[in-house]
Amino acid sequence: MNALNEFAPIGVLLIVAILVSLLILVISRLFGPYRPTTRKNAPYESGMKPIGPANRRYSVRFYLIAVLFILFDIEVIFFLPWAVVFRDMGLYAFIAMGVFIAVLTIGLIYEWKVGALEWE
Repeated sequence: MNALNEFAPIGVLLIVAILVSLLILVISRLFGPYRPTTRKNAPYESGMKPIGPANRRYSVRFYLIAVLFILFDIEVIFFLPWAVVFRDMGLYAFIAMGVFIAVLTIGLIYEWKVGALEWE
């Protein structure tokens, strides 16, 4: 029961956020202008009429670079907790982060040598 009391503020905040979101949607629908036309519902392509299908094929390289960016971006997030506890952990934290950075560097060098970062 004690754990439930600890999470009660989060539950209240979640309920309030949902209610406020629904209230805003209802008020905007009731009082906002709503006059749909075929021209308003058409897709917008920078002022030009859309030509061809909406879904186009992308190169696999685009996805590869996107995944690599996300991978390295998420790994950089681990630097903040390390920096916070660095002084408390001392030499162990320094060695652990050194190994972590070494693995990241080896991975980056490998991707660079293979040509995964080249955009053609």
